[in-house]
Amino acid sequence: MDSFKFDTIESALEDIRQGHIIIVVDDEDRENEGDFVMAAEKITPEAVNLMATHGRGLICTPVTRQRAFELKLDSMVLENTESHETAFTVSVDARKGTSTGISAGDRSNTITALIDENTKPDDFRRPGHIFPLIGAEGGVLRRAGHTEASIDIARLA
Repeated sequence: MDSFKFDTIESALEDIRQGHIIIVVDDEDRENEGDFVMAAEKITPEAVNLMATHGRGLICTPVTRQRAFELKLDSMVLENTESHETAFTVSVDARKGTSTGISAGDRSNTITALIDENTKPDDFRRPGHIFPLIGAEGGVLRRAGHTEASIDIARLA
């Protein structure tokens, strides 16, 4: 297997502050994958397009439990049986500034709405094309997941 060079936490935080995308990897014994991560405040349609094109997975937005409560983002399922207990909520699209919800611009607008403190629960259509994930209280010290790492990185940056 090829060896990889990992950046320092300080370097990753600086990249996040500058609006760059970083890749957060987990352990081989967990999901053994890397997720694209960037500050939601810096999201652009171009960044969403890069993630969708090269990441080829769902576009998710980690949120705190408090933010999920404020926006009435209910759990996607009553009983979470996913192997790592990733806390998916119902997917959403912003009502304002979007059409079908699937375009990179629409998804960028939805992510921006999720972090806007003026956004209300009724400002979203459900289901949608962005998948909020609720981070565990205590961050990576409580759950070593990409969701918690993303929230912790954003707070530190």
